[in-house]
Order: sequence, then C-alpha cells, then structure tokens
Amino acid sequence: MKDKSLLEAKQILQNAHNILITSHIRPDGDAVGSLLAIGLALLDADKTVQMVLEDGVPKSFRHLRGSDLIKKRPEGEFDAIVVVDCSDLDRTGKVLRKFPTPDISIDHHITNLDFARVNLVDTAAPATAEMLAAYIPAFGLKITRSIAEALLTGLITDTIGFRTTSMRSNALRTAADLMDLGPNLPDLYQKALISRSFEAARYWGAGLNTLEHDNRMVWATLDLEARKSTNYPGSDDADLVNILTTIKNTDIAVIFIEQHKDRVKVSWRARSGFDVSSVAMQFGGGGHKPAAGATIEGNLFDVKADVLKATKKLLNGN
Repeated sequence: MKDKSLLEAKQILQNAHNILITSHIRPDGDAVGSLLAIGLALLDADKTVQMVLEDGVPKSFRHLRGSDLIKKRPEGEFDAIVVVDCSDLDRTGKVLRKFPTPDISIDHHITNLDFARVNLVDTAAPATAEMLAAYIPAFGLKITRSIAEALLTGLITDTIGFRTTSMRSNALRTAADLMDLGPNLPDLYQKALISRSFEAARYWGAGLNTLEHDNRMVWATLDLEARKSTNYPGSDDADLVNILTTIKNTDIAVIFIEQHKDRVKVSWRARSGFDVSSVAMQFGGGGHKPAAGATIEGNLFDVKADVLKATKKLLNGN
C-alpha cells in the first residue's frame, strides 16, 4: 500500500507544472525544513513552486537556503498541492481555504486525518524530515547540500537533538547520510535549538516565575503581560516547554500561552507511557503521544482549569 501511494505521489509531482507546498501555522523546524526540502528539490527539477506558510518563517530558521522564497499567501492556480508535517487542513490556517482537496500529504503525526488524495503517513517516524530524506529520491528528485541542511534541521528540532522517545536507529542513519552531503551539524544544532534572543531569555524568566507542580505534573503560564514586559515578538513559548521536561520527577509538562484575551495556545510534553495527544484532541488539537498542542478559545483562567483537569485525569489514569 505504501509503495502504491509513493508511486501515485511521484506521478502527481512529475505531471504537475505549478505546485503549491504548505505546512502548519506557527511552523517549527520540521515544518520549515520539510517544506524547504521538497520545495527546493522540485525547483531544481525545473518545476514552478510556491512555498507558503501563513505565519512566515521564524527567525531561527531564516539562515536556511530558500527561506526567503517562502510567502505568507498563495497566488494563482496550481496543478498540485502538497501539505507536509500537518495533521489536518485546519492546521494550515487560511492558506488552502480557496483550493480543492490537497493532492499529497506527507506527515508523521498520529492524529493525521488522511485529508489528501494521497496520504503518506508514518507515525513511527520521529520527524517528517526523516520520511522526506527517503521520499525525495523515490520521487526521482535529488538531495543537494541545501536540501540536506533543511532535512537535518527538521530532524534535529523534532527530536530535540535526537533525544525524544520517538527516536529510532533509522533517524541516526539518515542524519549521518545527510551529513555526508556537507551540512555542518553542530552549526545547525546551535542555530535551531540553542541560540535565542535576549528577549526570549527574559520571556523564559517570566514563565518560570509562574511555575507550579502537582503529582508529577508541572505547568507554567505566559500571559500577554509577560510578552509585553519582555518585548518578546512571538506568540509562542520560545521553546520553554522543553525546559519544563527536564525537571526531575515529572511525567507531564504543560505550558499555557495567552495569544489574545480569548485565545490560549497549550502545549503538552510527556514521558514514555503517556498519550497527551488524546488530551489535546479533546480541545481540538493533536500531535504525538509524547508531544501535542491545541489552540483553545476562551479566557486564560477557564482554559487552564479545563486543561489541568483533563490532564490530571490522564495522569491519574496511568
């Protein structure tokens, strides 16, 4: 079945001339890296390609070749539409609202809804970038050094430096093969995971000041005032949630990011054995068993109360 789907996807890409590629809102390294990898490979094959992300490219990934080509909205008509690293159409924002069903979906989220004509979904893969490292040659396309850098960035970020519970040996082999094409792994690691702005560090401080814990669960809150007082320009958590996972004797970490007065972004992280994607889905979100998220309409106080209640129920059930 997988071989048939790969062949169908290959034929779609070979027959198309104008191709739209997109991914999810608030893109992470896997979204940006995967989008750039397939986009650059198709450009090198003399295809006309538009790469679109509704929220644009985060600063930490703008060093990647081709990132300046990514637009915030599509223009014109397309022969094929490809969605990467995205579990459902709503997660693409407004990008695809005026277009028909996407032709190809390439993703690794367990909550993927099989929304495209051809769905290449591998929930065992730690990153969509790992899948594309195999799929791009299977499509008859080449992986150049720039494409390898994009794929490595996706792999590095979604595994948080090869240390998530989703890691598998094939991911390390893939990383080694990509390194052989010339990318500087330590440099990509530094830019994608370690370097951050002064404002982001202050934003972390504001969040850590709200840290709470209960029965092997910790959580922190980043409200609008924290963003304003630290001059942090983004609407995310600056990866603070991954710091919360380092706290000893913790099974689940949750972070609440107030994006507007009546909208809260929630991110969950969990140790092996806990499926936080099941909680995220209760609130219209999704993701993976150890890492999930949701954007919830409502005020911060009520959202926190509802989410903590549901998450504690999962924790106590396990």
